[in-house]
Amino acid sequence: MNPNKPILALAIGLALVLKVTLAAAGGLESLDQFVKTVKSGRAEFTQSVTAPPKDGVLARPKNSAGSFEFARPNRFRFVYRKPFEQTIVADGQTLWLYDVDLNQVTARQQAQALSSTPAALIASAADVRALQNDFTLADAPAREGLQWVLATPKVRDGQLQSVQLGFRGLELVALEILDSFGQRSVLTFSAFQANSPVEASTFQFKPPAGADLIRQ
Repeated sequence: MNPNKPILALAIGLALVLKVTLAAAGGLESLDQFVKTVKSGRAEFTQSVTAPPKDGVLARPKNSAGSFEFARPNRFRFVYRKPFEQTIVADGQTLWLYDVDLNQVTARQQAQALSSTPAALIASAADVRALQNDFTLADAPAREGLQWVLATPKVRDGQLQSVQLGFRGLELVALEILDSFGQRSVLTFSAFQANSPVEASTFQFKPPAGADLIRQ
């Protein structure tokens, strides 16, 4: 398994972190309004990744933190600051992954990389009906004081098994991703600025001099 794949899928998931402060609504209604209303934003995030049990023993979660910026359509940048530095940029055409420790850049065609991913749920559509071309969407039971939406990819040959989005009213406050390896990632968000201006240069990326460049 490519070690970058889980990180990439989870990080893509940060493109879902948007926030609106409207009246309370059900999960699907919140998602619909969320997609229609929020066109850009920035936030801080924390992420906890738990591998499936091995021989009945639970692995310790791996924690990370960082920030991201987003603008429709299909552009985002997020930066992992700890425990390892990584930068992921989607410029609308190419998805760039820069691993600082390895001094390595991976470039992938964005349309292929984002198919049936959490980013496709938010960044590519204008309403929930459009999302239903690629995902089966359903209200999930309320828990932890949040209203939840379960999104299941219709194409099941990818690395994503399901995504759950947790709303408080129309504020997206939690994201849970289950991948095809049984790895579970829980993301929580803070200091979100909905519809804040984001400079176009934020989504431009140039591989650093001397970095290994891998195109996939």
